[in-house]
Amino acid sequence: MDIVPLLIQLVSGAVGGNAVGATLKKFDLGILGNSLAGILGGGLGGTILQSVLGAGAAPDGGMDIGSILSSIAGGGVGGGLIMAIIGAVKNMMAKK
Repeated sequence: MDIVPLLIQLVSGAVGGNAVGATLKKFDLGILGNSLAGILGGGLGGTILQSVLGAGAAPDGGMDIGSILSSIAGGGVGGGLIMAIIGAVKNMMAKK
């Protein structure tokens, strides 16, 4: 596995986690919590998306625009989704 798509997924996951945290205030974990949850989700979401769609590095070993956009989308969506799930679980635990 090439490291560049993974780095793109992790960074976009952190951005996605912070974007969801800023949008959904009740699930906000703070900047560090949003970033860490986003990084986790970005790595997982990007990897799952690449496995399902078969996207990744270009056949010649380089990066094309499609693989870059796929890494950004998978990382951002995965990061936001995992951050929202962790925020919801945190809120549910705080109510008990």
